[in-house]
Amino acid sequence: MLELKSISKNFPGVKALDSVSLQFEPGKIHALVGENGAGKSTLIKIITGIYQPDGGEIHFNGERLCFQSYRDSLARGIDIVYQEIQVIPDSTIAENIMLDKMVTYGGTGIVNWNKINEIAATYTAMVGLNLPVSTPVRGLSAAQKQLVQIAKALAAHARVLLLDEPTSSLTEHEANNLFVMLRKLRDDGVTILFVSHKFEEVFAICDTISVMRDGRHVGTRPAAELTRSELVRMMIGRDCKDEHLGRLDVNRDRELLRVEHLTRTGKARDICFSLHEGEILGLYGLVGAGRTELARLLIGEDTPDSGAVFIDGRQAHIRSVADSLYHYKMGYVTENRKEEGLLLKEPIRTNITITVWNRLINRLTRAISPARESGITGSMIESLQIKATSHEQKTEDLSGGNQQKVSIAKWLAADCDILIIDEPTVGVDIGAKDQIHRLIWSLAKTSRKGILLISSDMPEIIKVSSRILVFKDKGIVGELTGVDDPARTYEELSTAIGRHLQ
Repeated sequence: MLELKSISKNFPGVKALDSVSLQFEPGKIHALVGENGAGKSTLIKIITGIYQPDGGEIHFNGERLCFQSYRDSLARGIDIVYQEIQVIPDSTIAENIMLDKMVTYGGTGIVNWNKINEIAATYTAMVGLNLPVSTPVRGLSAAQKQLVQIAKALAAHARVLLLDEPTSSLTEHEANNLFVMLRKLRDDGVTILFVSHKFEEVFAICDTISVMRDGRHVGTRPAAELTRSELVRMMIGRDCKDEHLGRLDVNRDRELLRVEHLTRTGKARDICFSLHEGEILGLYGLVGAGRTELARLLIGEDTPDSGAVFIDGRQAHIRSVADSLYHYKMGYVTENRKEEGLLLKEPIRTNITITVWNRLINRLTRAISPARESGITGSMIESLQIKATSHEQKTEDLSGGNQQKVSIAKWLAADCDILIIDEPTVGVDIGAKDQIHRLIWSLAKTSRKGILLISSDMPEIIKVSSRILVFKDKGIVGELTGVDDPARTYEELSTAIGRHLQ
């Protein structure tokens, strides 16, 4: 048994953990849930020796553990799979999996690559990664990189496995394969700590659920005894409903964006649609359906083979993200905030104002006005309710949900007319998720933005959108209008989406 006794941890200005006591039993899948900033990530970093607690003790099978590093936890059979992608891009799949357990020919020190590839292939098969293990990691999708991380943890033969949002980048099929594998590990007596914001996953796979709020342990219950609404109340102290946010006053007379027959081999197939002022146009589909590929074409990150894009009635020639932002007032909140959306080592202030530096520069001194920069940052922190110690806090030290808010804030600061928001609530807790939904809806309703909302979360796309395009195999296969009509039920709309995907 892994047991935590009165674990506490402080950071400057923040009490991250306040006397947390928990027990994790072998042969159980134990969920750890809570809002972003509740202390989940800090707790698992303490378990794995990345952080050291300021108070309390950790016991494993009756023995007190005093880890000074992640290497110490690995030596005791405790491993973690992070939500953030942590791979060596220029190495192969096999090298990433076997990095800390290289096989050599006897005592010669010569690496036995055949054996390494053979062992690695065993674990890629277990996680359903159907690629040669000699494939370089750099060219893999986010989902495939996540599977490499999971395979690496399995290859370490951990007796305690910590999974931090392991399905955030996975398709439904890949996630189901992972669950089958986790159940087998559970039956083999492995202790599994499962951190997730996806309630359907928590209830589908977990035996026990522990809830954290504001750095404290709120309670632990058998999963079979909890309902979704009870779990939400434990997490945020109030009810949180999923009904549609209301009708949007879409101005059909003003077409902000029109796409005509946009095509790029392997990425987009004859895409045609329009986006109007005050509209939230949902782009729904499974991972890999072509929605993110379309977004990259629109913002100039990729070049189409054919087709045209019109903004405010005029044909646009977008050759870069800078073109998209400064010439056409179109912004893109990426689904991959860690690698593409944020400068993690920089302060919150830099990340929020980077899109508007050109407006903050003094014409004479060419220096950025600190007062104006601070004013914009403070306004965004307040309006998005970003939990931070100061404007100067490093962005990497924020919780995942607050990082996502910063990623959105930089494009709001730029005052884009068109905003493409890609998977806005991946890795975000139920409370922050509701805030982000209301923020997106308000941008269309009150600020009159046109929004392309990309999401693989069906309740989310139905809750927030006024119209939905359904994507499959890099093309549009269906359209649902009047999604914000209060007379239309979730069951009706979800069934209609499902028919288009058949």
